[in-house]
Amino acid sequence: MTKVITYGTYDLLHQGHINLLRRAKELGDYLIVGVTSDSFDRGRGKLNVRNNVLERVEAVKATGYADEVIIEDYLGQKIDDIQKYDVDIFAIGSDWEGKFDYLNEYCKVVYLPRTEGISSTMLREESQDTYRIGVIGSGRIANRFVPETKVVNGAEVVAVLNPNQAEAESFAKTHRIEAYTGFDSFIEKIDAVYIASPHLSHYDYINRSLLARKHVLCEIPFTLNKEEALELYRLAEEKNLVLMEASKTAFCPAFGHIVTLIKSGIIGDVVDVKASLSKMVEPPTRELDATQAGGAMTEHAPLTLMAIIKLLGLDWKDINFHTKKENGVDIYTKGVINYPHATSSFTLGIGVKTEGNLVVSGTKGYVYVPAPWWLTSYFEVRYEDQTKNKKYFYSYDGEGLRYEIQEFLSMIVNNRRSCYKLRRRESVAIAEIIEKYRNGENVTEI
Repeated sequence: MTKVITYGTYDLLHQGHINLLRRAKELGDYLIVGVTSDSFDRGRGKLNVRNNVLERVEAVKATGYADEVIIEDYLGQKIDDIQKYDVDIFAIGSDWEGKFDYLNEYCKVVYLPRTEGISSTMLREESQDTYRIGVIGSGRIANRFVPETKVVNGAEVVAVLNPNQAEAESFAKTHRIEAYTGFDSFIEKIDAVYIASPHLSHYDYINRSLLARKHVLCEIPFTLNKEEALELYRLAEEKNLVLMEASKTAFCPAFGHIVTLIKSGIIGDVVDVKASLSKMVEPPTRELDATQAGGAMTEHAPLTLMAIIKLLGLDWKDINFHTKKENGVDIYTKGVINYPHATSSFTLGIGVKTEGNLVVSGTKGYVYVPAPWWLTSYFEVRYEDQTKNKKYFYSYDGEGLRYEIQEFLSMIVNNRRSCYKLRRRESVAIAEIIEKYRNGENVTEI
């Protein structure tokens, strides 16, 4: 029996893919098709928004040409697969001519002619898969956002809004986009909005954008109280629009793997979650301005609370805070959230330095994520028997914003209104806890 193997992403499966699979099948008796995983595509700097790996696998199976479908997950896997499956022929499209000649050492390499006049790239260009994004705000995070969109298929930043004309024009010149100082003229030019303005403006900008029927990605903190968050999500649902909180850590591949591993029971029952985050800042700055909702809690709590809520859920029993303030702004806050069968704590600072790690303790072991845990690229699972310890390494590409951008556009393209990586009710819960602190509930000053 002659075994043939081929590989591809198969995003937006089209007739060209089908023709290649048919030609590969005709080369032998048994065809193995390797479908690249989402994480492998990310590692190669290719972030698709249309189909995830499971959908792409099912699409390949539906062609009827694959006798077996496998997942390609790492560089160098092709050699391993050829030997593992005793492959006779490696087949790939002719646009890769010469790139895989090194595999001739292990099997025969055949470059197959591609179907002219059709490609996934062409289909994306012809369909409504390119979304014009407008940025509201022109600060540090907005400047990092624009370059990150360039590695996500379908994202194009075209405009910036800032009431300060000089700042808007400076940002626009840097990124070669249009500058606006008025909301109405700005909103007409775009399909979706990224909000990176000061905290207290988030609610108004989200509300106006949704009423203008634009999808919205909003930086943390989403809002500063529960009712505003609920109202905005209800409005997005009513208008059939995507509204997503831009909690970049929630969409980071490594953090997602941490959550999956812990929920699968790898460290037993979770008993304690400790998350800390600090950044030393000097005045004058918005972070230290009480009139602009500055402070450690509003700046950093959305990320630490996200980790706790993702791992322990929404059914907490009680919450209390210990805080140190200067000029009406908390430069340090520690919170304790107790659950029926677990406890958790978060430590935040903008004038006090903390370790900045994440530790999740369980009945069988614990997960340790070193600082800065919110930019997760490496973590360890540790046990009493150290020979069982395991280390995990991930690529954290660029500024990390590309992962949230990819999810945002994927939700738009695939008509999804909620995302398991950060559910709407979890976003609301984060706003609720921030509101409790700002209202002085169970807050002790130190």
